[in-house]
Amino acid sequence: MSSLRIALYQPDIPGNTGTILRLAACLGLGVDIIEPAGFDISDRNLKRAGMDYLASVSLVRHVDWQAFETWRTASGRRLVLASTKAATPYVEHAFLADDILLFGRESAGVPDHVHEAAAARILIPMVEGQRSINVAVSAAMIAGEALRQTSWSA
Repeated sequence: MSSLRIALYQPDIPGNTGTILRLAACLGLGVDIIEPAGFDISDRNLKRAGMDYLASVSLVRHVDWQAFETWRTASGRRLVLASTKAATPYVEHAFLADDILLFGRESAGVPDHVHEAAAARILIPMVEGQRSINVAVSAAMIAGEALRQTSWSA
């Protein structure tokens, strides 16, 4: 089990959140959901995407950004934000085993104050003219690289 965590800032789409929860359960990662979410956390779409994996994931819900930041700061963990506004490709970033990988809302990313709170900002390079990769796919790509770098194995 890794101490790496995935944090979702006010997620909009239950299917993406469920997929990320399933990914985290399979890889032994913790997940933080920073509310408010754009859907009811008990939504059937979330349960369908997460299937029976939801019981296996270490999930922490934070009532808002400030509650998450208070917890994160007290835990001494570094925040790494995935952003289309970043300059550093994720494969060039040096991950730490206890990083928190933060992903923004599907519809709007994260506000400036959240962007500024991150110790590092990374991006997945894309061909010109494309806006973004699905958040669940992005989480899988970046978590995979972070796990590879921190010598994690199942």
